[in-house]
Amino acid sequence: MSHSQTTLPTSSRAPLEQLSVRDTRSNRRALILTLIALGVIVVLSVLGATGVLSIPVFTQPDSLAAASLWKLSGGALAILVVAAVLMIVFFIAGLASGRVSRPVGIVVFLGPAALFMLVGLVIPAIRTFLLSFYDAAGKTAVGADNYVWAFTNPTMRVVLINTVLWIVLAPTFATAFGLVLALLSDRMRARSEKATKSLIFLPMAISFVGASVIWKFVYQYNEPNQPQIGLLSQVAIWLGWKDPPNWLLNTPLNTFMLIVIMIWVQTGFAMVVLSAAIKAIPNDVLEAAALDGATGWQMFVRVTIPMIRGTLIVVFTTILIAVLKIFDIVATMTGGNFNTSVLSYEMYRQTFVQGDQGHGSALAVILFVGVVPVLIYNILQLRKERATR
Repeated sequence: MSHSQTTLPTSSRAPLEQLSVRDTRSNRRALILTLIALGVIVVLSVLGATGVLSIPVFTQPDSLAAASLWKLSGGALAILVVAAVLMIVFFIAGLASGRVSRPVGIVVFLGPAALFMLVGLVIPAIRTFLLSFYDAAGKTAVGADNYVWAFTNPTMRVVLINTVLWIVLAPTFATAFGLVLALLSDRMRARSEKATKSLIFLPMAISFVGASVIWKFVYQYNEPNQPQIGLLSQVAIWLGWKDPPNWLLNTPLNTFMLIVIMIWVQTGFAMVVLSAAIKAIPNDVLEAAALDGATGWQMFVRVTIPMIRGTLIVVFTTILIAVLKIFDIVATMTGGNFNTSVLSYEMYRQTFVQGDQGHGSALAVILFVGVVPVLIYNILQLRKERATR
């Protein structure tokens, strides 16, 4: 059997050839413009490195209004420069066509993000890890002395114990309260449920600093014979406690008082996410359990919890990561004093207040090592959930 060879007519091949020639010319223009842009960047960099070209330095005005206007003008100019650069890059990328367009698009859209990740995360992380083996000035190598100090210094032991208390209590109670509130709100009417969830979720819309200021008034302490501003002290006096303590000075009570703020903020987040997971449980499963004679507690333990186990883990680990990075509450409420400091705040204090780069870098590495396993576990859990769907 012979196969006849089909060929495109001349009228059909002409547009394809014209399209190929057009793509080649467009890609050539994009390449030329890219080389020109790179050449300009290289020339400016060389001129700046050799001192031939220098960026003018402007003196900030003395008056407050002029200084504010000066800062706003500088920020607006920076935004315009970034926008202009992006427009030029996108214009050059738009010239690419044919097979070249896809790799060019990947480079254009992922390149800046990868560059920012490299400059803002990878390089600082490597530098921090190296500085953790140097002294306070970052000049003399001291080996693992900074890590030994972090685990043997009496003050640091208190910091580590406080951090463990935060890690254990805040995610556990926030997730537990969120689960209870999700179950209760799920039994309400639609309007009541929306209003209740909005009120409970409201603290999530407040920054940690704002929440700390609110709770600072709650914990405010005055002498018993004086008018009480703090809500907690006044309630304690009403209940017969004649001389309530200064809630933010007594150790370790003050640490638990700070953890309460974190639980208050994160409970709304846990409730909303867990409520959505509970509503996603198929009614067939619940009805089958009810027909089998399962009580409310048995349905909760043997049906609801297993069905939302993945969501529970995600909520718990998400709050745990936020707790490991907690800084604002400690800084606003006590400034790390009265034995309330935690690892993230002590890292800042050692680096920027004490000026000890070695100690601060070692604490940053310890914090990083603590966060990474939680992140990896969270990612694996999410992938497992997607695979089962």
